[in-house]
Amino acid sequence: MPNTAPTGNNLADILSSMGVLTKEISEQVKMAEVQYGTRQEDIIKKQNLVSNENLVKAKAILFNIPYLDISSSPNSPEAMSILSQEVAVKFKVFPVSVDKQLKILTLAMADPMDLSAIEFVEGKTNLRVKPVASEEEKILDNITTRYATSLSQEVTEALKDVAPDRKVTPAVNYKIGFIREEKIAEIVSHILEFAVKSRSSDIHIEPQEKSTRVRYRIDGILQEKLTIPRELHDSLTSRIKILCGMKIDEKRIPQDGRFNFKANNEDTDLRVSSLPTSWGEKIVMRLLKKTGGVPDLPELGLRGIAIKNLQDAILRPHGIILICGPTGSGKTTTLYSIISRVNTPKVNIVTLEDPIEYKMAGVNQVQINPNVGLTFASGLKSFLRQDPNIILVGEIRDQETADLAVQASLTGHLVFSTLHTNDSSGALPRLLDMGAEPYLLASSMTAIMAQRVTRKIHEDCKESYLPDPKIIVDMKEILGPLWPQSLQDVKLYKGKGCQECGNSGYYGRIGIFEVLPVSDGISKLILERSPASAIEKKAKEEGMVTLKQDGYLKVLDGLTTIEEILRVAQE
Repeated sequence: MPNTAPTGNNLADILSSMGVLTKEISEQVKMAEVQYGTRQEDIIKKQNLVSNENLVKAKAILFNIPYLDISSSPNSPEAMSILSQEVAVKFKVFPVSVDKQLKILTLAMADPMDLSAIEFVEGKTNLRVKPVASEEEKILDNITTRYATSLSQEVTEALKDVAPDRKVTPAVNYKIGFIREEKIAEIVSHILEFAVKSRSSDIHIEPQEKSTRVRYRIDGILQEKLTIPRELHDSLTSRIKILCGMKIDEKRIPQDGRFNFKANNEDTDLRVSSLPTSWGEKIVMRLLKKTGGVPDLPELGLRGIAIKNLQDAILRPHGIILICGPTGSGKTTTLYSIISRVNTPKVNIVTLEDPIEYKMAGVNQVQINPNVGLTFASGLKSFLRQDPNIILVGEIRDQETADLAVQASLTGHLVFSTLHTNDSSGALPRLLDMGAEPYLLASSMTAIMAQRVTRKIHEDCKESYLPDPKIIVDMKEILGPLWPQSLQDVKLYKGKGCQECGNSGYYGRIGIFEVLPVSDGISKLILERSPASAIEKKAKEEGMVTLKQDGYLKVLDGLTTIEEILRVAQE
């Protein structure tokens, strides 16, 4: 597609400059218009020359009106409370946002040139309509789903009672204050219930200049689902701060808190963090489900030689097993899965965490508290006097913790921990940089695992497609001998997108892994202080499947998409 903005005086020329219609076909469309007196739009639609989305984009350029992909725009309960569902269906329009100060209603329209519809909506709402172009099927789908979703509907209803511009006489001000407080609590409940229902891991409540946006991290990706009037932001944050025991009047410094919430018979623990920003306090809530248990290793996505090497390492009575990866790559979940597997009445397991994310029966879990001197290093020293068999240290951050972990493993303990490196081969040079002795590392390390988390294709709307030949060449090169020789016509998969998966095509997540067993050959490289590249080369020779290879194998199996693997595992 050309870099220059699409131009033209008619639909055919604009579509041609967009790169979706050839010059020849564009000329034929213009000729047909002259010959038969038929509109270009009707000719293009009848012959199905371009997608509906491209046609609407071209019309938007022709009429000098903005285009909006309404399926990915957030809900504005305030705008939806202004325009009824009946009016929206009648004129095939959808209220996107409202600016009460400038008295402007942004309206997605299937036909932005329908002046009678604009006139009717302006008369009904007493607001000036700013039209944006969008596809008719997306507008109708939005009307059906968004007016019906509990989040929009409930928040819209609650907003009617707390609208900041309501005119109230002093006599009923006291009563309205009570309604407002009650309704704010209701809005917070709906925001939390939607998070549980949509399997979110985090909720972001962010103040902006004219509104407050609510975003949910679903399957690792942030999605904007809601906008709330700016005037209600302070009331919302105060309500959340009351729930988690923060100071309401302190808005200048970051604060932390936590509280429990129950929805759909699920107990959820929420860790809350506030941060003063230029437009007000931003709130982030991390959701930790108390129910549902810890997934086992195959459920996480471990298989083949990777799970065999990990299980062999776990069965040894002593040594260090490290899990590597950036923040949010699922390291803690994997650690809990491993601990639940080795957790029996015959062993004493002690963990040192920051914070404790899941409570596990039969495991002695300790929360670090640097304010009173309980750090990873000081806690690890105390652990050795607690007669442990297995020790879990949340993270190795400094030389002291690294040295203590090595000493613990050499004195007959099995030690699990995490490290922030991109791959498994980079962990050993990182520990050497921290000051760990090569000869001690070589004899204490058992296995190192690196991991990432990718979104899974939604099974209910999964479809196959023929990939670009370049992608197949790249996959064959990366996989090498792991490429299935019997595979002839390669088909890859993606999710079409449906209501259940929020039109993303993904539902749930799965891990990709590389497990590096510390063999005699790898130990020799540690003693020589070899770089990560040499360690990785040796591990591959010994049969290690790399992160990207594991990802590509999962793509061939139809578990995830090529785009997801490139997003999380591209170096």
